[in-house]
Amino acid sequence: MALTDEQRAYIDAHNLCILATGKKDGSPQISSVYYDWDGEQLYISVTSDRAKWRNAVRNPNIAVLIPDGRKQLILYGTASGIEHAPERDEHIIGIRKRWGRPVPEDVDRVAFTKELDDALRVVLRFTPQRAFSND
Repeated sequence: MALTDEQRAYIDAHNLCILATGKKDGSPQISSVYYDWDGEQLYISVTSDRAKWRNAVRNPNIAVLIPDGRKQLILYGTASGIEHAPERDEHIIGIRKRWGRPVPEDVDRVAFTKELDDALRVVLRFTPQRAFSND
């Protein structure tokens, strides 16, 4: 999808979004989550025992709202899961850096991977397909 330069800059300038998924019964489920952005896709760290993960795996059509006071950007698209190292770990490192909680450069990668595995930590890769803003 073609985002405008302004929309890309807006996404890049933020790190917190509202993730909306659909429950099994069709009702909405929303959560505030931190994300990383590579210019094409958002990466969101969740745990595999939570509703947002189960919902996105069952129905990958999700929405993300990035708020900034009264201004907002809404993205609709699809999600896919990243469950294993090393790709999952790299995206979690990126999310933590944007969140202001960077992982030390000299972290023991084996221990870090085990910590993420033990916590059931996974990543949703969100690919926007439509965007709406209120500017």
